[in-house]
Amino acid sequence: MDIRPILSTLRRHKTAAALIVLEIALSCAIICNAVFLISGRIDNMRTPSGIAEDELVRVQVSGMAASDNAHVVTREDLAALRAIPGVKAATLANQIPFGNSGWNSSITLEREQARPTLSAAVYMAEEQMLRTFGLRLVAGRWFNSDEYVDYAEFDNPGPTPPRVPAMLVTREAAERLFPGENAVGKQVYAWGEEQPVRIVGIVERLARPSKWGGPAQAGYSMILPVRPSYQEGGNYLLRTDPARRDEVLKAALAYFEHARPTRIVALEDSKPFTEVRGEYFRQDESMVWLLSAVCVALLVVTALGIVGLASFWVQQRTKQIGIRRALGATRGQILRYFQMENFLLATLGIVLGMLLAYGINQMLMGRYELPRLPALYLPIGAVALWLLGQFAVYGPARRAAAVPPAVATRSV
Repeated sequence: MDIRPILSTLRRHKTAAALIVLEIALSCAIICNAVFLISGRIDNMRTPSGIAEDELVRVQVSGMAASDNAHVVTREDLAALRAIPGVKAATLANQIPFGNSGWNSSITLEREQARPTLSAAVYMAEEQMLRTFGLRLVAGRWFNSDEYVDYAEFDNPGPTPPRVPAMLVTREAAERLFPGENAVGKQVYAWGEEQPVRIVGIVERLARPSKWGGPAQAGYSMILPVRPSYQEGGNYLLRTDPARRDEVLKAALAYFEHARPTRIVALEDSKPFTEVRGEYFRQDESMVWLLSAVCVALLVVTALGIVGLASFWVQQRTKQIGIRRALGATRGQILRYFQMENFLLATLGIVLGMLLAYGINQMLMGRYELPRLPALYLPIGAVALWLLGQFAVYGPARRAAAVPPAVATRSV
């Protein structure tokens, strides 16, 4: 098709053409970045925790005051909770994935190392943590019974300060510490220990409790054989069948209400772990819906703009269309004329939009430390807007193609 008549017509309608080009450019720029942000949020929401989420129930407990026998009380709590019908295992942790707590420690390979090799979340473990969490051990072993230490010993060290004899790390942390090597048996410095701590095992995955460090460090975690009491986080975790979670949670809450009236149970934080995860990512979910609504609104506004302009031009060009039909132009040629006209405007708008999308992404990178917009999003956005333009112009173009030559000629 000869595009010279199209270009000639557009030059006579510069303002209207420029408005459509600008609208498409803005839509392209905003939608490309919005879709990129949506993709990032969805990836965050899909972050694996590494634990048996569907089988876990969390009960959040805190004391009214510091207690000298907190570890004794904690052991009694765990014994009672494990006796609840339907409970497969129970443990107490200082923090849990997606719990928004902040127990972290740097890990170095040398004692006097100036900069840490990495920073990892610190999980304190008692005997049933592995079974309760449902962690997958991929190398090495779990802790031996003689390696556990009560956290109270670190708060009140005697003449011989306690030390952490062993630790487990996640696969991601192990690969960062010892790339291409087996980390089991290696020694590192962590948690303020003066003596090196031996890595005795590696678990597949255990997510950090918070977004500290960003997605790249979401799997950096370590597990220490340090038994916490309810005063260190107070996260009682009970593993049960998914169908019995509500039943087990109710029984656990009843135990604390009657057997331990001196402690506070945070009812709003005591729930199945799936709800803990849902609350943690609620802001991401809201942002996904908001950005999706923005994208849909922009596409609708852009489509309406194209339809309105095309309809206006069809009305204004009735005489021109009639002459072309009288000279032998077919309906298909008239239809393709308007489609090509829209394609040219959309192409110019998309080119400008890509440049603007890149500029917006650079601004977001500088101000909010967002990653660079992948080049893949630009052609995807271009194709989407091309298709949108063709779909929007199709109705007015068909009306133009349906104008009979005789009716158009009588309007001269």
